[in-house]
Amino acid sequence: MRSLFLLAALSLHAEQFVLFDVTFPFTKADADNATPSQSHFYVKGPLISPARPANWLSPVDYRNGTVHIRLEVLEKPPGAEPTTWTLCYIPNKGQKNNYGCTGIDLYTQPGVYEKDVAMTAFWENDSIIWSEGIKQMDLVIKDNSGGRGHAHRRADHEKFFPTKVRITMVQVSAGAKYDPAQVPGLPR
Repeated sequence: MRSLFLLAALSLHAEQFVLFDVTFPFTKADADNATPSQSHFYVKGPLISPARPANWLSPVDYRNGTVHIRLEVLEKPPGAEPTTWTLCYIPNKGQKNNYGCTGIDLYTQPGVYEKDVAMTAFWENDSIIWSEGIKQMDLVIKDNSGGRGHAHRRADHEKFFPTKVRITMVQVSAGAKYDPAQVPGLPR
């Protein structure tokens, strides 16, 4: 009986890891001068978790799990202009267009915005060969006009810049539920 209880308790424990947790200011000049693509903030090198799995399918299946996205908007220009961030997985090895993107819902004010997204539900998620891992994340600030609405291209770009955000992405394994208590440094 005791071993059944322990097994049940272990199965409730979420297997998750923080893919990245970055806080950064972003100005119009930052967006204009980002390379190779404008309006992008690149999460790579020491900014992305060195402990991320090389294979997202095995031994733990993160590919068929969820991603918990937490956006903390610390500073935003006045005016309540709808803004979003597209969050793109850049794989070590891809197919078709070679990357896939999810994102956060539109926001208009400073604050905390969170959502869970199925890893099989976002744009071009099948363009990533998940067994080969992820090398970086590209974060793109956009307006509310859809996929091509990069904020730096707007004539009224002062409605988007400067801004300061904290973006945290937590990968949760298939069948598990996000547990904020396992994420270091989050306010309670």
